[in-house]
Amino acid sequence: MASEEASLRALESLMTEFFHSCTTNERKREIEELLNNFAQQTGAWRHCLFFLSNTRNEYVMMYSLTVFENLVNKMWIGVASQDKMEIRSCLPKLLLEHHKSVPYFIRNKLCKVIVDIGRQDWPMFYHDFFTNTLQLIQSPALAQLGLVMLKTTSEELACPREDLSVARKDELRKLLQDQVPTMLGLLTGILETYWDKHSIFASTPPPSPTSGESVELLGTLFQGSQYSKLLCQPMAALDNESQQLCCLVLECLAHLFSWIPLSTSITPTLLASIFHFARFGCDLCTKAKSGSFISSMSSSSNGHLNAGTMPPTSNGGGRQTECSKVDRSRLGVLAMTCVNELVSKNCVPMDFEEYLLRMFQQTFFLLQRLTRENNAHTVKSRLQELDESYLEKFTDFLRLFVSVHLRRIESSPQFPIVEFLALLFKYTFNQPTHEGYFACLDIWSVFLDFLTTKIKSRLADREIVLNRYKDALVLLLREVLNRVQFRYNQVQLEELDDETLDDDQQTEWQKYLRQSLEVVAKVMELLPSHAFSTLFPILQENLDVYLGLQQFIVTTGTSRRLNITAENDCRRLHCSLRDLSSLLQAVGRLAEHFIGEIFASRFNDALAVVERLVEMTVYGSRTSLYDLETAVPSVLKPDLIDVHAQALAALQAYSHWLAQFYSEVHNQNQSQFVNLITSAVDASSPLITAKVPEKLLLCACHLMVSITFTVRPVFMVTLPAVQNIFNLVTQNVTRRLPLEAHLLVCRTLSNMLLLPWPNLPESEQQWQTRSSNHASMLVALTREYRMLRGTVNISPRRPEMHDLKAVIQQTLPVLRDIVESISGESTKSRQICYQSLQESVQVSLTLFPIFIQQPDVTDEMLAFFLTLFQALRVQMGVAFTGQILHTFLSLFTREQLAASILQEGSAGCRVVQKFLKILQVVVQEPGQAFKPFLPSILSLCMEQVYPVVAERSSPDVKAEMFELLYQILHQNWRYFFKTSILTSVQRGAPEDAMENETQFIAAMQAFGQSFLQPDIHIFKQNLSYLESLNSKHKLYHRKLFRTSMLFHFINVLLQVLLHKSHDLLQEEITLAIYNMASVDFDAFYSAFMPEFLNSCQGVDTNQRAVLARNFKIERDLPSFTQSVQRLVNDLRYYRLCNSSLPTGTIKL
Repeated sequence: MASEEASLRALESLMTEFFHSCTTNERKREIEELLNNFAQQTGAWRHCLFFLSNTRNEYVMMYSLTVFENLVNKMWIGVASQDKMEIRSCLPKLLLEHHKSVPYFIRNKLCKVIVDIGRQDWPMFYHDFFTNTLQLIQSPALAQLGLVMLKTTSEELACPREDLSVARKDELRKLLQDQVPTMLGLLTGILETYWDKHSIFASTPPPSPTSGESVELLGTLFQGSQYSKLLCQPMAALDNESQQLCCLVLECLAHLFSWIPLSTSITPTLLASIFHFARFGCDLCTKAKSGSFISSMSSSSNGHLNAGTMPPTSNGGGRQTECSKVDRSRLGVLAMTCVNELVSKNCVPMDFEEYLLRMFQQTFFLLQRLTRENNAHTVKSRLQELDESYLEKFTDFLRLFVSVHLRRIESSPQFPIVEFLALLFKYTFNQPTHEGYFACLDIWSVFLDFLTTKIKSRLADREIVLNRYKDALVLLLREVLNRVQFRYNQVQLEELDDETLDDDQQTEWQKYLRQSLEVVAKVMELLPSHAFSTLFPILQENLDVYLGLQQFIVTTGTSRRLNITAENDCRRLHCSLRDLSSLLQAVGRLAEHFIGEIFASRFNDALAVVERLVEMTVYGSRTSLYDLETAVPSVLKPDLIDVHAQALAALQAYSHWLAQFYSEVHNQNQSQFVNLITSAVDASSPLITAKVPEKLLLCACHLMVSITFTVRPVFMVTLPAVQNIFNLVTQNVTRRLPLEAHLLVCRTLSNMLLLPWPNLPESEQQWQTRSSNHASMLVALTREYRMLRGTVNISPRRPEMHDLKAVIQQTLPVLRDIVESISGESTKSRQICYQSLQESVQVSLTLFPIFIQQPDVTDEMLAFFLTLFQALRVQMGVAFTGQILHTFLSLFTREQLAASILQEGSAGCRVVQKFLKILQVVVQEPGQAFKPFLPSILSLCMEQVYPVVAERSSPDVKAEMFELLYQILHQNWRYFFKTSILTSVQRGAPEDAMENETQFIAAMQAFGQSFLQPDIHIFKQNLSYLESLNSKHKLYHRKLFRTSMLFHFINVLLQVLLHKSHDLLQEEITLAIYNMASVDFDAFYSAFMPEFLNSCQGVDTNQRAVLARNFKIERDLPSFTQSVQRLVNDLRYYRLCNSSLPTGTIKL
């Protein structure tokens, strides 16, 4: 005893020293090693039992419990049965003696250790484990402790970690499921008892007229319901201890509901009790400080109940009341967590549907309470005063209801869906935070999707369904539109950040507007005419303000200013311009709802919109509002620029409508169409200058590109404004523009000259004239570039090199963009394009060797060649394409490639990626033209690139290299396997006549090697490539693969599952193993599995026999998957047990 006492004092001293701020890291490592060695001793647990009984030092207690935890979870199989009995007896006694005196986290840790023992031994060797927990719950003095034990049992036994065999996991799940009715019955009893005990029926006066909840909107829900009276009862006034106990019950229920299937064990009485407590969240109370709420909800280091389960402290009435307010809202949050666990389950048995309906009735009674107005509070002020966490949980419930269960409930006569939408409307538009409002908008989006799908599947009932919901949709549309307008919602909108970009590259304001407009667009799809008639007048009203600004422009000398100076007028103008900008985005978002089958019926509406947009853009360009001096330049100038830009962008959105308009009127009077296009071009062309703000310039350029690409009017080339732009380009004036704008202008002109005109036969396309115009434009654009051909002998180190690089980097992006824009077009367009480019392409090939050591230039050149190969390889012809390939293959030596690849993320690395992409295009080309290059490409891939990347991460180059390897195999299968259809059907014909076997084996080894490396993206990509080769070419069935590679691949994939290194790909890996095994199941089960199990380290002969016996011979995918999962789990479990056994342990 004296020695144990001395050990305890020494341990306390060590632990105090370890956690002291002055202790060095080296000393901490020494102490840690000493403690680990002590814990590894046989019988260390006896000392720890003494320490736990005799110390008040928290560090010592936690250390001692960790020793027990390690013993139970890792070494239990090697502990003598007598010792196990002693531990099972002593720890619960210790818990009962000390649970009130030790800190809650020590109590929780001790509970977990006892539950861990139950996880191993219940019911065979620890038969009273569960009954002891139930008895604790039934004892009033120990109920809190029993509930902590029950929740820990649910956490550790219902969803155990992998340190159990699958058989034991299944057994525990079944044992727990047998106890579900008992557990739920006990917990229901506690909730009912405490509610009844603290209810205040007798002392409550009759409700006032303003609180007539039962006769409000959802009164129909509760007609004849035995729960209607219960839910209208006054709230129970719980004391502090009762609240904490009820919180614990609700936490237990929430975890139980996470794994219990929906069944009649979840009784109406239990549901009613949970909803009683959910009402606490609806009560107006002081908000809990976020810190106190979080601390009461957070878990200890082991993920168990903590602060909320501490014994109550009573230190004065005022303090008690404050805690009570926090706890009351916490009760509501926990009750809603229980409800959400149930509602999140999509699989609803028939006999539970009635309960589900009852749950929704009760929850919407709460929604009615939340959105009720009275003299003292508006709905918004009520919601503002509620706990934020409760509101989040309630919004989660509404989202789950609409997304998972609305289809079940909507048609029920007992559920008034329209009244529910009215309440959801009030709840949405009174949210106290932007996040809450966004979450509610998402719910409406889900509902609108549901409605759209329902209407499409029941077209005959379309009008009936729409009429039912029309009022709700009309209100929703109007309110969402009001919410994005400064005119109605200035205070909230000005709070939104419009500068900081989030992960999606949008500001808070842009996100707000986008989500709102998505809802508007979905309503538009359902009620197009009504939505248009709501939106267009608002647009018109703000537009009139914008168009009226002309009268306030004052010109003095060279300056022009807007003569609106009064602060109030400037503020009103700012709001109107911001609203106009938002409404223009809304109008643009709705463009898709005017085209296709509904073009004719909605023509007049769309025409009105397009005419107004054209009018706006012409007016904006004519008056140059973006260039005015204003009284508040930091506000009004950006507003004016933004409105002009949004008008151009909205007009661009209607380019598909304009294209359909063009095709409809091509044989009729086109004056209306011609006027629209001419005006749009006239409005855009003056903006194509470096003096215009870049935002406006780019919008004008994008509009021009859309007109030439989507609409393609024949007459456009004759317009003076277009002729002017053509002259600017050929005189190289547009080079002064930002690069993106210069690209867009060149693309506009190239599209106009190369793309076929719609509605006209080939003979009227005027290809000859257009071809010569295109050639002259390209001659002008590439004049400086083509002159570089004379610099072939220049030394790369000469000072002129910088100027040469600048010319290359200015010209090639433009040429690449022109080629990309016609890549999907007709042969004629591509022919003309290549004719214009031919000399520039030859210059590029001549310059390439000079700049091979300049990765930034090489990167630009290869990007150009990659685009050429993708779009114009037919036009370039086999001979010239071959010359390019030959040049590249000779220049990219192993040393050159290695130097580039080793600079990860650099321009050199990008050069290699693009080179590999070019080769991918080449090997995918059908026919025999490029087959002579296959050996060189394979050699480059396997002998030059692969050795460099094999042992390095190099993810980008690796991904391209393996894609090239896959394309070589997939597109050129007969390069390796010569078998013809005839020989494959002849009996006795030699199987799989192979050529180039060595290269095939090397490729397969490269794929196999990639599965041994940590890069999960490469792993996933390569696994999908092998599966694709199998589905298209029967890779796994080929004799060479089947006899010498198949089992190696299965072995590697099983090892990956065992090591859990690529757990995200479990399904894909198991499917690949199944597909490989299914080639020859008999050989897999009789030869591979015994060999695999015999080679497994860390398991003994008996364990191997159990693993082999449990791996059933299954030939269907679901059963095979289960067998593989069981094998992996149990093998890991056996290894874990065996690695933790003391040396010399005898296992029976």
